[in-house]
Amino acid sequence: MIDDTHDPALTSWVESANDPGTDFPLQNLPFGRFRGASNEPWRIGVAIGDCVLDLAAAGLIDSQDMAALLAQGASRRRALRRALSQGLRHGSAERSRFEAALRPLAQVELGLPCDIGDYSDFYAGIHHATAVGKLMRPDHPLLPNYKWVPIGYHGRASSIVPSGTPIRRPCGQIKPAEAPQPWLAATRRLDYELEMGIVIGPGNALGEPIPIAQAEDHIFGFVLLNDWSARDLQAWEYQPLGPFLAKSFATTISPWIVTLEALAPFRAPYERPAADPQPLPYLDSPHNRAHGALDITLEVWLRTPAMRVPQRLMRSNLRDLYWTVAQLVTHQTVNGCNLRPGDLLGTGTVSGPGEDQGGSLLELTAGGRRPLNLSNGETRTFLQDGDTVILRAYCVREGLRRIGFGECAGTILPAREV
Repeated sequence: MIDDTHDPALTSWVESANDPGTDFPLQNLPFGRFRGASNEPWRIGVAIGDCVLDLAAAGLIDSQDMAALLAQGASRRRALRRALSQGLRHGSAERSRFEAALRPLAQVELGLPCDIGDYSDFYAGIHHATAVGKLMRPDHPLLPNYKWVPIGYHGRASSIVPSGTPIRRPCGQIKPAEAPQPWLAATRRLDYELEMGIVIGPGNALGEPIPIAQAEDHIFGFVLLNDWSARDLQAWEYQPLGPFLAKSFATTISPWIVTLEALAPFRAPYERPAADPQPLPYLDSPHNRAHGALDITLEVWLRTPAMRVPQRLMRSNLRDLYWTVAQLVTHQTVNGCNLRPGDLLGTGTVSGPGEDQGGSLLELTAGGRRPLNLSNGETRTFLQDGDTVILRAYCVREGLRRIGFGECAGTILPAREV
């Protein structure tokens, strides 16, 4: 639904929100949690320019319970978006009340945008699945089920951390193919994965699937997600049950949830190659075909300890996903699985079709065989201690205001002795 809150001509009395380069103009209004000091409770806020608006202090909510806000559904979210837009516009009669509830982002701490009870990670990026599959099965990179079913696994919610949290290099069992037996060691093939995270709003009852026509009613919005991966641990442990210690040590997400409403002008048709099997009926709808894709540009940046400024490694687009976010929600619940407010679904790595569009170092370096040359003369096959990975995402379309997601960043710390 596109309405006056998306009007590109709207400007805010928060002058930093009018900067063409900001991620958080008046047309965005993402939700998150902040606090002024580490001993204070988390408060719900909305990003606007270089500030955060305290929703309770502005008289817009009565509780600091983010799960309750997520559970209220799309109609409440749209009403709150409209109140925020009207109060933050130039000439608003609410300016004095809102201004008193405004805090500079530089003076607050940002945390996880909500409490995450459950986390599932999908494998919906076909270019990533193909590139990784070619490393192991050159003649048949995609398994037979890939184009029929949205593949996923249940992740570890307890190790999801907000942007800026340092990431400790993990340890686990490693066994190269030529070694007679495994040993315990710190990973030597630490990697990132560029993903988006779907934040669930209203949930569903156990045993009650969510039809695809209603799936988007259960999506509050999106965050950036870095699914850190220890590739040598993963290669040894993943058969037969899939990822375990190679993934569970940390997952980083960005602090702001960009709502489905903010993304309405950036919807796109969902299309598959004509030769591919079409989705089964439970994963298909007229709305999903016409508007199921999202035009979101995604980037990975790397800063090494020897760099002053980060270097962009790649760029892709969420439109490259093989499955839409609505299809992921519907498939997650088709067996009766219940989702709850604040649950997180990862899309899987979003790579593009080009060799330089891999969403992980595993792809960009062909499994470590082709080192990546950096602008300062350094090379990387996998991440080294002190490296900082920064994920960024934004939407740009002619005639519209650019909106963004903020950063999703983490710096690698040395492993602890084991």
